[in-house]
Amino acid sequence: MITVVGERLNSTRDRVAAAIAARDEEFVRDEAIRQSQAGADFIDVNAAARVSQEIDDLKWMIGVVQDAVDAPPCIDSPDPKAIAAGLEAARGEAMINSITADPERAERLLPLVRERGARVVGLTMSEKGLPTTAADRRDLAVAIADLAAKHGVATDRLYIDPLVRPVSTEGGQGREFLEAVRAIRDSVPGVHVVCGLSNVSFGLPQRHLLNRTFLAMALAMGLDAAIVDPLDDALMATLRAGCALLGTDEYCAEYLSAHRAGLLR
Repeated sequence: MITVVGERLNSTRDRVAAAIAARDEEFVRDEAIRQSQAGADFIDVNAAARVSQEIDDLKWMIGVVQDAVDAPPCIDSPDPKAIAAGLEAARGEAMINSITADPERAERLLPLVRERGARVVGLTMSEKGLPTTAADRRDLAVAIADLAAKHGVATDRLYIDPLVRPVSTEGGQGREFLEAVRAIRDSVPGVHVVCGLSNVSFGLPQRHLLNRTFLAMALAMGLDAAIVDPLDDALMATLRAGCALLGTDEYCAEYLSAHRAGLLR
């Protein structure tokens, strides 16, 4: 099976932002439990909406999530100081989201990743902006892996995100992303490839259909982690079916377990 990062506890969602401001533990706890029970291996925790209070908000959220579920937090912030504070608040394993190919940001965060034995998402972007081709994404992935190795972070702790872009405005970007997944796995042995795939369908109708179809295609190219809504039953069914068909679900055990639980819809 692939690694699933539950995306729902993100302060860009109005209801989550309101819960953070009100210190609504019940809401945050319920969201964490539901995602964990649906199959999330990590719970993404983002409190960046209130910039001036982000560190306090993030530490509070991490505490609530860790008290509620065993799934570790994925500490999601654009601010290295907030990520560092989140790692201090985390008990046991954690993931951070994210570093880029920008050496300055990597230099600030990778020592913390090594010290904590954390996992880290590496976005294929640099100070020059976002890549457009599969080759650009591969080259940035190699650069990120080199930075990680320089700081003693093992390749199997690194999750490269090739940054999918909307096909509604850039029709070839779905294919470029898929080709990048395969190229990255071939160029950086042992690395993981992750994505927040919902961006691919932005601006189009029937987004859930596009998202789960794209997920199946990405799994076939070597994607082994995804930042998704685990409460999307159809998407999770596609994920489980894909893993069974690709042989990454040994003896189809997870698929059969999901069938018995009535989760394959």
